Amino acid sequence: MKRQLGTLLSFFMLSVFFFPAHINRPSTQINRPSTQTVSESQPELFPVFALKKATGDLPEMRKRKWIRALVTSSKSDFFLVNGQPKGLQAEFFQHYEKLLNKGVSRNQLKTSLVFVPVPFDRLIPSLLEGKGDIAAAFLTITPEREKLVAFASDSRLKVDEIVVAGRSVKGLNSIEDLSGRTLYVLRGSSYVYHLKALNRRLRLAGKALVKIREADSNLLTEDIFEMVNAGVVELTVADDLKARLWANVLPNIVVREDLKIHAGGRVGWAVRKDNPLLLKSLEEFTQNVKKGTLLGNMVFNRYYLNTRWIRNPLEDIERKKYSRFVTLFKKYGKIYSFDYLAIAAQAFQESGLNHHKLSPKGAVGLMQILPSTATDPNVDIPGIDDVENNIHAGVKYLAFLRDRYFSYPAFSDEDRLAFTWAAYNAGPAKVRRMQQRARQMGLDPKKWFQNVEYAALKLAGQETVRYVANIYKYYIAYKLVEDMTFAKSSKFPLNPPFKNESIKAPLFINRGAWNIF
Repeated sequence: MKRQLGTLLSFFMLSVFFFPAHINRPSTQINRPSTQTVSESQPELFPVFALKKATGDLPEMRKRKWIRALVTSSKSDFFLVNGQPKGLQAEFFQHYEKLLNKGVSRNQLKTSLVFVPVPFDRLIPSLLEGKGDIAAAFLTITPEREKLVAFASDSRLKVDEIVVAGRSVKGLNSIEDLSGRTLYVLRGSSYVYHLKALNRRLRLAGKALVKIREADSNLLTEDIFEMVNAGVVELTVADDLKARLWANVLPNIVVREDLKIHAGGRVGWAVRKDNPLLLKSLEEFTQNVKKGTLLGNMVFNRYYLNTRWIRNPLEDIERKKYSRFVTLFKKYGKIYSFDYLAIAAQAFQESGLNHHKLSPKGAVGLMQILPSTATDPNVDIPGIDDVENNIHAGVKYLAFLRDRYFSYPAFSDEDRLAFTWAAYNAGPAKVRRMQQRARQMGLDPKKWFQNVEYAALKLAGQETVRYVANIYKYYIAYKLVEDMTFAKSSKFPLNPPFKNESIKAPLFINRGAWNIF
């Protein structure tokens, strides 16, 4: 997600003190510890004990000494650097934790903020289910959400939901010019609600409706920005604050503050309606949260200035390269039960579909496979300088990793493929250690996104996490084009697997006959 950022100050490291998580490693059962013991020497994110459902109000939370903040992994709101929490929400809750513990002496147990990661569209459901105490994101307050939860919000903190476009997009002079265009937006967001309101106005005016596509649930707004920056997606909607922030990093996105889907929206943190004391505490805290200070308190480029953002696999030159290899992707995808577009996405990440690429470690060709791996008895495909042998060896090795290490029914198809990609990049032994670490952190070792990827950040840094995330985005990019190609050749407006105007990338589906280019 590229341009130098000039002004914005660094995230503070959040100091958190958690109770130890006792793990019975040989078993899949997690033992929750007593909350009578505290260890400040080894702070832990997402501790196991916090997984227990609880719905009590602030006094009960103070008694148990921890409050769970439901967070969504985000490159601006909450992320890890060298195992430490960073981001806008991390910084705010550092200060909230200090407020909670004001006046508590050093020899007394303090109340700790515990971070629990969930997908964006699970923030409110997980809160209502008692899996967290605060939905720690600036959620736009809508009538639908107010029926479910209470919001802690300062009336001064307001946002506009605005259009963000690719640099090549032309002809947008007013909000009505969105008529007939496709907007790719965060799943489960208020953007969907407000775009539907815009469609009602367009319908009354006799104009074509906006085509609303909800993103895959593993993608956040900044992921969509990255796809806009690469030219994969033309238009999206975002809060003005976040759009301006990312415009300083991504050179090819255009923030259209003149095109507002919704203006002056109130945002806030959500809590359960039967937690009035927690709500009051947070409302007092929000008096210190001012929109004008948000950007001034971050130096964003410290983390993202040198990041290698995704490229557009759909540009003309990339399509031509793709067309050379698509028959082989289909052939070996079918043999080894992979969606051929998933194979294409991985090849694009590995080599940019450049079969002449040779890595410093000796990895060869389109799939960047080592000769020693190709000649291993489990693969046994020599001659990987030949492009077909290279693809065959890479896909066969991918299938070996999947079937040997991730074939258990407990893995979803989506996670099975994500883990397989991670093992292709880091090796299966390291991925096993990531899973063990995730279990110690109270995360689900069978889920990659929002779970084991956090452990991967702690153990191996950004490389494997970014590798899997990039392939996933390329895969979705290919699926988007396949969806449009199918729709154009069919009397139906949308590809049948994609319902309710949403885009979800189903894995392990062979569509054999469909060539997206």
